Amino acid sequence: MDESSRDAGTIAVLIDRFEKQRLPRALSLKDKVSKGELLNDLDLAFLQQVLEAMREIQPLIARHPEHEKFVVNIANLYKEIVDKATENEKTSGGSA
Repeated sequence: MDESSRDAGTIAVLIDRFEKQRLPRALSLKDKVSKGELLNDLDLAFLQQVLEAMREIQPLIARHPEHEKFVVNIANLYKEIVDKATENEKTSGGSA
């Protein structure tokens, strides 16, 4: 199997994982922070895992820039969640 075929398979798996697992969780977290709630340790661990995964796929996206806009949109969703969570933390004066 050549690199292009491996990349195509990897991209397909990543998109499937995002659609079935990460997007629903991200939307749930977005809803949570939009209501002014704080993130708990599990939420923070999830966000950390996503951040690490985003770093790991950078070489893949560099080889396939046609997917860059999709990845940027995902990153913006997570940034929105983190920004609102940070705002909630400051407002509450506490931690999760």
